[in-house]
Amino acid sequence: MEQNSIRKLYVDLLRRSVSGEVVQDPPKVAFTSLGWGDWFRPKRYDQALRDVGKDWPSLAHTMIGARRLQNLQRCIEEVLADDVAGDFIETGVWRGGASIFMRGLLKAHGVTDRRIWVADSFEGLPRPNPKKYPMDRWLKLHLIPYLAVSQDEVAANFAKYDLLDDQVCFLKGWFRDSLPVAPIDSLAVLRLDGDLYESTSDALNHLYPKLSVGGYVIVDDYAVAACAQAVKDYREQHQIHDVIVDIDGTGAFWRRTA
Repeated sequence: MEQNSIRKLYVDLLRRSVSGEVVQDPPKVAFTSLGWGDWFRPKRYDQALRDVGKDWPSLAHTMIGARRLQNLQRCIEEVLADDVAGDFIETGVWRGGASIFMRGLLKAHGVTDRRIWVADSFEGLPRPNPKKYPMDRWLKLHLIPYLAVSQDEVAANFAKYDLLDDQVCFLKGWFRDSLPVAPIDSLAVLRLDGDLYESTSDALNHLYPKLSVGGYVIVDDYAVAACAQAVKDYREQHQIHDVIVDIDGTGAFWRRTA
């Protein structure tokens, strides 16, 4: 079997494994729209929901769905092919599946000079600060224990895929504290998954200046109004005109051109 075929087989299997597609684990909860109030409890695994990340899995290591994972793969493989300088980071990792997938892609392509930065509080989402960030008022995701996953558990998940090594770097803390002092020189892929205006704004303010021209910004929660507003405000403030492209109705991305 040719090397490219073996690589594709590994990457496809890794993507379907971190998303729970292989074992088809039933979700804890799902939602039929992007409104947080429109929840239901499905009785069985639904591939259509898992494709677009509209359910929260019981066992899988990511909830972002197949299409956003495929987009992440395309972005990474393009920056590798174009030799865009920099590491990869995910801000908000839950069980670590998307970051694990990024590390697996580096492994599959034999890349040893880039790191995966795994940034999270590892305590769940922050309590909203409505006085400073009014749009976060109703995003009380800090009350959901399911979303809080410890660093030890995330590291153990990397180890399950034999992908925990010195190219994986953990950044623990609230983004307002950890990202300003992160020892990152440059980035080629910046993946944001913080839901809130505050978390999204913190990530853009402290990390976008480190993104190389030709690098990608991926916003997992772009369908969330608070997150989208944070993106809009940052882009307007810094006169960023690169086209935002929809991924699956929830996530979106753009490539930095200047």
